[in-house]
Amino acid sequence: MIRTSARPAVPAARLGVLGLAAILVLGGCSGPSGEPNAEAAENSSRSPSFSESTSPLESATPSATPTPTAAYKPATAEGPAENVPLPVMPELAKRESKEGLIAFGHYWFSLLNYGYETGDASPVKKLSTSECQLCELYYVDLEEGYENDDWIQGGKISISSSGSQFEKTPEGRYQLLLSIRQEAGVNRGPNGVIYGAGSSGDEQATAQIMEATYVSDHWVVNLVENM
Repeated sequence: MIRTSARPAVPAARLGVLGLAAILVLGGCSGPSGEPNAEAAENSSRSPSFSESTSPLESATPSATPTPTAAYKPATAEGPAENVPLPVMPELAKRESKEGLIAFGHYWFSLLNYGYETGDASPVKKLSTSECQLCELYYVDLEEGYENDDWIQGGKISISSSGSQFEKTPEGRYQLLLSIRQEAGVNRGPNGVIYGAGSSGDEQATAQIMEATYVSDHWVVNLVENM
């Protein structure tokens, strides 16, 4: 979203709560090309649970009382989100395979949403290179959105579809084709201050292409562009 305040104007290309829909998209379901369902890919990465037997001594030992987990609260007009959980990378997203690339894409986008709710871009930076120009705009957007005591409300990205031929480009990268939507969002400040008019309604689905490289034992994003 574009701020209207005494501060310097935010670049028109900023990804803000409005612009991130102009970033990328990864697979949440099979696209027209019949690519594997990303949700299923994520589910397949989860290890089955195993019950563990306990000795009589262990059974007789009182179990420690678990520490209560602070409840998550989304951002509102009164304040920023609270106790936002940091997404955990699924094991599948660590593999150099088509399914691994799709799972990584989902995870990477979850980090974008985490940044919108917290202002913390470091998780995305760790998995992206400086070549990713839209990533750089995203970092600026968060910096603007969380300047002083400001925060971002809304702007969550959802994945419509994704797919990949999983063939290396001449640069040694793999491409992921995506379609995303981004919900309405607005930049807010204390005492009811709103920067800009925000966005209304759902953004149109945006087609994106992501290029990622597998380095050692993990993926890194090199590029994200509109198609």
